[in-house]
Amino acid sequence: MIFALRAVLLCIGLTGLVAAHAQSYPAKPIRFIIPFPPGGPTDLMGRTAADRLARAWNIQVIADNRAGAGGNIGAELCAKSPPDGYTICMMTVAQTISPAIYKKLGFDPIKDFSHITLMAMLPSMLTTHPTLPVKTVKDVVALAKTSPGQLTYASTGNGTSPHMLMEMFSAMSGVKMVHVPYKGQAPAVVDQIAGQIQLAFNTAATVLPYVQSDKLKPIAISTRERFPPMPSLPTVEEGGIKGFDASSWQSVVMPANTPRDIVAKVYQELSAMLKSQEVRERFLAQGAISSGMPPDEFTAFVKREMEKWAKVAKFANLRLD
Repeated sequence: MIFALRAVLLCIGLTGLVAAHAQSYPAKPIRFIIPFPPGGPTDLMGRTAADRLARAWNIQVIADNRAGAGGNIGAELCAKSPPDGYTICMMTVAQTISPAIYKKLGFDPIKDFSHITLMAMLPSMLTTHPTLPVKTVKDVVALAKTSPGQLTYASTGNGTSPHMLMEMFSAMSGVKMVHVPYKGQAPAVVDQIAGQIQLAFNTAATVLPYVQSDKLKPIAISTRERFPPMPSLPTVEEGGIKGFDASSWQSVVMPANTPRDIVAKVYQELSAMLKSQEVRERFLAQGAISSGMPPDEFTAFVKREMEKWAKVAKFANLRLD
């Protein structure tokens, strides 16, 4: 009887400690790691989230840009931080591509993080130079098959989302095209507008102004759902490549083994933010579709993304040092 009473009291005590932990958090400033430079979509969304948490909890949330290696430097720093709730980080699609293409990587996208939420999807648009004699996905595939190895496409570098999207397109349609990597999206788009490059997948928000001014021709959107600002533009899947569904995305994670009550508290605030009309409209103006996916569902999403990009990297025979 005495031992049973002690066990009950111990359980009550532990429950009280967990509740107190949740209530007392946060008790000091939080570092919010953004693994890309200021000004881009990851930075803008990360700062939006950091500002929301700071105002909700009346505590300092410090945006810390740690750019480099396609976001992997910041991701590794996040993975190696203490799991005490005082490090929050942005993660992008790049971190689920990296395990498939880098021989050495300082983190595991599943094992080394507590997954909070998918903040937003950023659909990519397949565009061509206006002079290319195609109007649909089927036209692109037909032209590529009649001229194997002659069509060129731009990307922002080996292993980046635009590169992997086109490799996925090639794998699923059975075509062969020539990859021309650039050091950024801006010079790649400039060369496509000039007619030096024929095709590209780029984030929809980036190329939308050029599509509207007829400098680029829109062919399809990369996601399974159509892009709200251009509802008449078909998806790649609707164009004939069944199962094609991919895009860039932005998310929030914390170091692995962060207490579940803290994970839940961070998710609750960010979920409320992502449901607000103001944030949904602001993200849409940046070409992003708000999500708010719960932690367990987001973890499963990350696993699927890793499996998908591993298959694409194998098809492309892509490995980087």
